[in-house]
Amino acid sequence: MLDQFRMLARYNRIANERIYAACAELADYEFRRHRDGSFGSIYGLLNHMLVGDRIWMSRFRGKGSTTPPLGSILFEKFTELKCARAEEDTNIELFFETIDAEFLQTPLRYRNSLGRDYADIASLAVLHFFNHQTHHRGQVHVMISQTGVKPPSLDLHRALNP
Repeated sequence: MLDQFRMLARYNRIANERIYAACAELADYEFRRHRDGSFGSIYGLLNHMLVGDRIWMSRFRGKGSTTPPLGSILFEKFTELKCARAEEDTNIELFFETIDAEFLQTPLRYRNSLGRDYADIASLAVLHFFNHQTHHRGQVHVMISQTGVKPPSLDLHRALNP
């Protein structure tokens, strides 16, 4: 499983780089424009994805017992959000390069955004972590397709073997 998680961490970085490259071509009004879907805009979704990743990475590191609002806006400017995303993706890759199989059996205790207490085995939480990213990147992809910018290919096997 560790090798698969390391592969997914690498894919996550590549897919985010592609999404952000496409978003860099958008006019600011298109980036922030209200669209049907989670968090109401590309801007809102990208902020949410970073919030979610930071929440889970904090939990994986033994912190983050509570959950901040999932719709939090961390960065107003696209350039700041893009830099923070790249830094987070680097940290994600480094984290998964350094964990061992014992981590995957660790129970993670936390309170979710609805105030409910949970304890999940780390391996299940990691699967959710990567699935959450893919789910929302797909939504961003659809939103980009509603603009004049061509959405990028996010296929796992093509991202890892271009």
